[in-house]
Amino acid sequence: MARAQMACRSGRWRLYVALPGRPEWPTYTFTGTAVPTLAERSGALATLGFALAGAAGWSWVEDAEQYGDPDSPVILFAAADVVPVAGGAA
Repeated sequence: MARAQMACRSGRWRLYVALPGRPEWPTYTFTGTAVPTLAERSGALATLGFALAGAAGWSWVEDAEQYGDPDSPVILFAAADVVPVAGGAA
């Protein structure tokens, strides 16, 4: 099973599907700075040839931009299990 991951860097959200053994991973960059909605994330996955696995949902993790600095800006990461869609681009 593949794992989709999403993070915001330089003001833009980027979603990618981590595929072990492949040198390049399918990637989608969202426009705007707002956190992509569930529908937008699902659409991006479909564009890449994937869908959420069963009843899988997105899990969110918070981290600090500067390790060990409690005043550092927060970085959000999201991840979800995904499966290839038949006939998709994956």
